Amino acid sequence: MLKNYSSITEFYLLGFPGSKELHNILFATFFFFYSVTLIGNMVIILTVCVDKRLQSPMYFFLGHLSVLEILITSVAVPVMLWGLLLPGMQAVSLSACCVQLYLYLSLGTSELLLIGAMAVDRYVAVCNPLRYTIIMNSRTCLWVVIVSWVFGFLFQIWPVYATFHLTFCKSNVLDHFYCDRGQLLKLSCDNSLFTEFILFLMAVFIIVGSMIPTVVSYTCIVSTILRIPSGSGRRKAFSTCASHFTFVVIGYGSCLFLFVKPKQTQAAEYNRVASLMVLVVNPFLNPFIFTLRNDKFIEAFQNVMKRCYQLLRD
Repeated sequence: MLKNYSSITEFYLLGFPGSKELHNILFATFFFFYSVTLIGNMVIILTVCVDKRLQSPMYFFLGHLSVLEILITSVAVPVMLWGLLLPGMQAVSLSACCVQLYLYLSLGTSELLLIGAMAVDRYVAVCNPLRYTIIMNSRTCLWVVIVSWVFGFLFQIWPVYATFHLTFCKSNVLDHFYCDRGQLLKLSCDNSLFTEFILFLMAVFIIVGSMIPTVVSYTCIVSTILRIPSGSGRRKAFSTCASHFTFVVIGYGSCLFLFVKPKQTQAAEYNRVASLMVLVVNPFLNPFIFTLRNDKFIEAFQNVMKRCYQLLRD
């Protein structure tokens, strides 16, 4: 169907500029980041699934967030790593480019919705602790996750369709390491200003829309924490949401930097740096943000390691 609207059947990813030596350094760096991302998030998923002490809404959402982080980074990073090893440009078919962009945007949308849901979960835990188990019951948590996944994949159907509905005839070279929408719009011979404006509004809707419950939740959380009389009580209350708040700042900052701009066809360097933040840096930081200062998770992880060691010995 896509070929009816485009004379181009494949694209070539330009990747990163520079010498072969620079590419080798970038490959080693990004491979390390990607490996730690996979291992760290898989550890979170395994620990949450195995240890009964982590069977709570907070860790249920964290497990799904880790799944999304693995999938998001795996959509583009392996292709990027392969491109760094190959000389010259990397060919990708029109259909593969469409699938990659759709998965990237859909998974990202689902993650933003889940981050908003996690903020509401922290609000209920801090501001309404006596009713926490009633409000955030297993059925509610399951439906929140299902809606996040389904909405993310449904919401991005039209944006991706509108992008590949354009006629690409200027060139088939994308100045990026994956099928970036801004670079695709640059190759269109059609007047894409209206499409860019609609895509901008949709990006604002999903990012700002998911930020509203986050901002409201943390406003109420901060207000509640400040009213706690004891310093130890305030620290304990803040520690329950500090990790998520840190992830929110980094995650939303990167998304706003990358997507919420009226002109989608920004300079390639701008898009490359912002994309590296979303695809490489953020997923890499996620395991450290949520586990290093979480005594409950560390204890659960140590318990899982002991059980694995005992099974190996037996």
